[in-house]
Amino acid sequence: MKSKLTLKTNKTDTKKSSKKIRFNPNLQKIQNLQKSQKLQKSKQIQIKKSQTPKISEIAEISEKSENFNIWQSVNENLTKSKNINIEKNIPQIQQVQNGERLSKIIANRNLCSRREADDYLAAGLVSVNGKIAHLGQKIPFDQINSLDIQIAKEAQNLQNQKITIILHKPVGYVSGTPEDGNIHALTLITAENQEKSPLDPIEFSPHILRGLAPAGRLDSDSSGLIIYTQDGRIAKQIIGEKVQHKVEKEYLVRFVGEISPEKIKLLQHGLFLDGKALKPAWVKLLNEGQLHFILQEGRKRQIRRMCELVGLKVIGLKRVRIGKIMLKNLPLGKWRFLRNGEKI
Repeated sequence: MKSKLTLKTNKTDTKKSSKKIRFNPNLQKIQNLQKSQKLQKSKQIQIKKSQTPKISEIAEISEKSENFNIWQSVNENLTKSKNINIEKNIPQIQQVQNGERLSKIIANRNLCSRREADDYLAAGLVSVNGKIAHLGQKIPFDQINSLDIQIAKEAQNLQNQKITIILHKPVGYVSGTPEDGNIHALTLITAENQEKSPLDPIEFSPHILRGLAPAGRLDSDSSGLIIYTQDGRIAKQIIGEKVQHKVEKEYLVRFVGEISPEKIKLLQHGLFLDGKALKPAWVKLLNEGQLHFILQEGRKRQIRRMCELVGLKVIGLKRVRIGKIMLKNLPLGKWRFLRNGEKI
């Protein structure tokens, strides 16, 4: 026989107090369970808001790396530290609400890509002014230029083992995702097509194709130098919009149509594409029907569209240089590694 209990309330709740409810002996247990569930949900929400990755997520990143042992040791340290600090005695930077994300600042300094910066921050491999930084960190705008950012040696070792490939792409191959039956230029990266050198960083293996991305595009109807890389620093240096020192790209262009000094001047400066002014370019007439271009930007089909604006039609386009990397005598359809000591 269950007992009945009348609840006492304030005078303002006299109507509710006149009601009787049945006492449930398991009520306290149910309430405790509900409180526990709410507490667990609130913790999950806080983790999402702080953008703190789970250990399993970092482990997933590490398994894709050639250096799993380094990441495994980092993950063991992460498990022991709630604040994602490798060394507990090193304090974190005080978090601010308004400012620039640290990962973006790191990428702008070309220390690594923004995605890599997020990985390194999550693993506690970045320090700022002697203090361990964390994922999602924001820096006050007035302090950005004075930051001393250091990437741990473990992360530097990972970066140094990322490879870059230089390819002499023929006409008919696309640098990015193939469409309309075109062939991906990465299919040319085989052991048979490699130009070997004693300065090569590693031996070729098909697994190196994983993670390679084109640093810039080269259209199907164009030939010449294209760079594929796993290194976000190199990609940003070549195609980054906010890089201080733009990497030059050099082209030889065959054309048909009447040329004049006035048209050369327009090609050098004064043209607009998609409503935006083009940056000054170095343009020179080499001989009849051939122009020499050096650009510091890479709009879609830029040279072809520039020539159309001055009444010229491009019938052949070949890229011969990106930064300090020259095509030179690399045969058509062949590739080589970016070798030790070479810089873009």
